[in-house]
Amino acid sequence: MTLHQTNPALDRPAVEGLTKEAAEFIVNTSSVPADVIEIGKKSILDGIGLALSGSVAKSGELVRTYLKNVGIKDGSATAIGMSMKVPPRFAAFVNGVGVHADDFDDTQLAVAKDRVYGLLTHPTAPALPAALAVAEDKGASGSEAMLAYHIGVELECKIAEAINPRHYQHGFHATATCGTYAAAAAAAKLKKLSVEQTVRALGCAGSQSAGLRENFGTMMKPFHAGRSSESGVVAADFAELGWTTTDKILEAPRGFFQAAGGGWDNGAIHGKLGKPWTFANPGVSIKPHPSGSLTHPGMTELLRLMKEHGFAAADIERVDVGTNQNMPNALIHHRPKNELQAKFSMEFCMAILLIEGRGGLPEFTDEVVERADVKKMIEKINFHVHPEAEAAGYDKMTTILDIHLKNGKTISGKADFGKGSPANPMTYDEVADKFRGCAEFAKWPTQKAEAIIETVRTLETLKNIRDLMKLCA
Repeated sequence: MTLHQTNPALDRPAVEGLTKEAAEFIVNTSSVPADVIEIGKKSILDGIGLALSGSVAKSGELVRTYLKNVGIKDGSATAIGMSMKVPPRFAAFVNGVGVHADDFDDTQLAVAKDRVYGLLTHPTAPALPAALAVAEDKGASGSEAMLAYHIGVELECKIAEAINPRHYQHGFHATATCGTYAAAAAAAKLKKLSVEQTVRALGCAGSQSAGLRENFGTMMKPFHAGRSSESGVVAADFAELGWTTTDKILEAPRGFFQAAGGGWDNGAIHGKLGKPWTFANPGVSIKPHPSGSLTHPGMTELLRLMKEHGFAAADIERVDVGTNQNMPNALIHHRPKNELQAKFSMEFCMAILLIEGRGGLPEFTDEVVERADVKKMIEKINFHVHPEAEAAGYDKMTTILDIHLKNGKTISGKADFGKGSPANPMTYDEVADKFRGCAEFAKWPTQKAEAIIETVRTLETLKNIRDLMKLCA
């Protein structure tokens, strides 16, 4: 793989036409393979469930307050889990924040060795809210909404895969940056924009793409997802009006790839949109726990070892958790003080499984994080860089566990991938169980929740997406 780098002093980009190629993919794609549609339904159901649970988070409360304070109370699009309808751009924002509020949403998987596995982007959080909001506004069918969603996810993931990995490593949040293109693509597709208009929508999206990882562990992380979804809708709105932008936002010397990443791998995106679809290969991972995806192989393996060997918190002397060096770079909160920091704490994730035997939404709360027994167990977790995990490469999340018991016995295990990954995928029914947990957490009526599950299961037959959104309001 050769990273393509441009020279800002040049008048012309070294690679031309990439933005137009993306726009043509958006406009001209009329179908998605059946197997990809079925995989995508799981992420759509997952996203709606997370928007429901996210609606009762503190961030959801603050978003509602903000919208009321600025007088946003009428519109054509549903704020999921709430009793308000707002203009599509604000529905995209509200629902994007909700989907990402608990860091429980799906993640794109990397394939290149220098791209950290699981650390590319959360594809559904920006793409789905934009697609649902514009589809509801237009009265689009379930099939049309799904097509727009898939196109958005595909562009987002290929952009994330292509950009120089320094983009993420130096502090950009790819869900916020690449996700803006996803939302713009989905909105442009549903608005039936021309290739020229779609190029301008992408140009507008590029100048709005922003988000810094320094804000991980705070409410700004889900704000990133919501704002990227909203910005994509705004981009399509202005392009439709005739707003002008550059026609080479991706590939220009001062464009997105160079400015935000210092270069890109042209071979990871040129000629690759939909070939193959990212959902098919390398895949997208659905989370079993509301924490950073890098914690999941270790959590999956710890639960397996606990079940096999029958140990629990009272038996633990020390737990060594070894990973590659990029994982501590993201899991930065070693002594978390609240639920948001706990999501990026390997120590908390291990501790809560040992104490409670599970790690779901009820366990990731400020009250649990502050418990004395949890803090005491965190002190027994040694999170470190392991040479074997480092040598395994960054295209997997190798996690090595050495569990030292008080009786002198050591139990060891290793996992490269967690439950929900393509290597160990969830079925639609397993995702439906996760959805039920999110709906229950939001105190959503059971009858409505079950209706959503069955509607998404056959979403391609739905004549009007508004019928689904009624169940979400």
